Amino acid sequence: MKPSRLILATALLAAACGSPSTTGEPPIAYAPDDLVLQVRSSGGMLPVEMLVTQVPEISVYGDGRVITAGPVTEMYPGPALPNVQVRHASPETVRKLAERAVEAGVGNGADLGTPQIMDAGTTIITVRTGTGLVTSDAPALGLGDDGLSAAQHQARKPLVELVRYLRELDLGEPVAFEPSLVAAVGHQWQPREDGLPTDPPPVDWPGTAPLPGDPVGNLNVRCVTADAAPVLAAARNANARTPWMSGGARWEVGLRPLLPHESSCSDVNR
Repeated sequence: MKPSRLILATALLAAACGSPSTTGEPPIAYAPDDLVLQVRSSGGMLPVEMLVTQVPEISVYGDGRVITAGPVTEMYPGPALPNVQVRHASPETVRKLAERAVEAGVGNGADLGTPQIMDAGTTIITVRTGTGLVTSDAPALGLGDDGLSAAQHQARKPLVELVRYLRELDLGEPVAFEPSLVAAVGHQWQPREDGLPTDPPPVDWPGTAPLPGDPVGNLNVRCVTADAAPVLAAARNANARTPWMSGGARWEVGLRPLLPHESSCSDVNR
């Protein structure tokens, strides 16, 4: 066989047998804004507006940013903006986290079953591999195994351990995440009937596009994006009950900072 044909045959054989870049291994390098690993929740008993504006529990990016949902105040009404925090991990740590997720079975298509637990949400875990982003959806992850087979229980165990490990990851003190864009999910504002507590005064909506925005997928909500800086400035004088003035009407708004890999309202409804 001629050398050129030998090289071609070897390449074809390697492609047929698979290689690290096509068998679920993490890539060697990432772009700064590449989403490498994410844990988020969906479903359950949360209102649809909260499902759209809910910040993922943890998002790891190619440049080492680890963005998490911070502690939530118990006071009512709460702040206008969610508490979003960022820490930084080394490139080695980022890669090890991706490898750990792949080893835990994220995206391997295993049957995870559905426990018999009422109104439980679904944990969605995403990791970037050489073939792109892959995902595992686990209803009621870590909440019980009633109704699961032994195989389903075994498939869930490493995912439960992965989420626990990520929650306990020590990367030092966080700082506030500063987004470039903010998504606003709005619906018509209604005054409280009992008047307690007293509703705050309205704040002018500073976004270029008016509220309430366009429909989000097949959900019964509307959303618009805006540059973060003016919205964040206005939100300092607002809380979760503040009416935002736009187009001569008052709107109740849920604000959601867009993460580095997000650019539109559709990105927060996946």
